[in-house]
Amino acid sequence: MGPLLFSTIEVTRQAFYRSSLTYAIVNLKPIVPGHVLVCPTRPVPRLADLNDSELSSLMLSVRRVGAVIERAYGADSLTIACQDGKAAGQSVPHVHFHLLPRKFKGDRFSDKNDEVYPALERNEKSLPAQLEGSQRSSEPLKVDADEDRKPRSTEEMEEEARWLRSFFDEEQT
Repeated sequence: MGPLLFSTIEVTRQAFYRSSLTYAIVNLKPIVPGHVLVCPTRPVPRLADLNDSELSSLMLSVRRVGAVIERAYGADSLTIACQDGKAAGQSVPHVHFHLLPRKFKGDRFSDKNDEVYPALERNEKSLPAQLEGSQRSSEPLKVDADEDRKPRSTEEMEEEARWLRSFFDEEQT
């Protein structure tokens, strides 16, 4: 299979799941451990731009990846979000779903569950700069310096992607 593009940015090295029409990647700056993105292979800006096969494959991949993420991170449930268009907060013009494993206790947002949504919006706004920078250097980026979440190096993302890929390899055996 060829390289994966998230809009115009190559993300092949951080991918851990691929189907014929979709892929999943680890996040440079996860909001909670296990925060990943699921995307259609064809870079289109809106859900309405997907054909029926792509949309079906995307939703099946969200479900399949979500089940693995929930198990891998010992979560009780998932937050699944899609900002469909610029007015909705989408900053990268490529359809993508955020999957966040959630826990009743020990989750950053356990006490104030709805605070996850503004955090997602802040994450989405800084995503283009984060992704562009991750392609130029393996060093963590200096973005959102006032937040506790630190961008990860390419090596850290590749390590998590390898680990998550192993869960899908187990399904094959």
